[in-house]
Amino acid sequence: MIHEEMTDFAAALPRMGALAGLDLGTKTIGVAVSDGLRQVASPITVIRRQKFTLDAEALLAIIRDRGLAGLILGLPRNMDGTEGPRAQSTRAFARNMARLTDLPIGYWDERLSTVAAERALLEADTSRKRRAEVIDQVAAGYILQGALDRLSHLSRNA
Repeated sequence: MIHEEMTDFAAALPRMGALAGLDLGTKTIGVAVSDGLRQVASPITVIRRQKFTLDAEALLAIIRDRGLAGLILGLPRNMDGTEGPRAQSTRAFARNMARLTDLPIGYWDERLSTVAAERALLEADTSRKRRAEVIDQVAAGYILQGALDRLSHLSRNA
């Protein structure tokens, strides 16, 4: 089920269990996962996009192998908060995934996540070639970590 609000997403989750964060691009999907206590996001891989069925198959394998409890998709809003074609594409991807899994699916505003990931990789003195290889999974890590921090805040104030 897809949840627009983080509070609804949090309510749909089991108490424990890792989450995945996805940075959906036109050519790749960056994937990060959390620990079971949902404290730390770790970038794990980049899926080269092909067609939805193959992309979904790769994601479902990660979900199955890691016993994930939910998915967070980075929602690429414009800087003024409006949604353009990329956000609509992300929403379509979420609807298609919701047909294949019962896991709760939530959105996280991903504005500037790639910029933050790029900055972190530059500060780590990562080569241009290596940055190109890992930027999407690092951006997914930023998206997931933001959502984890929000979920942690929600659970403290519940």
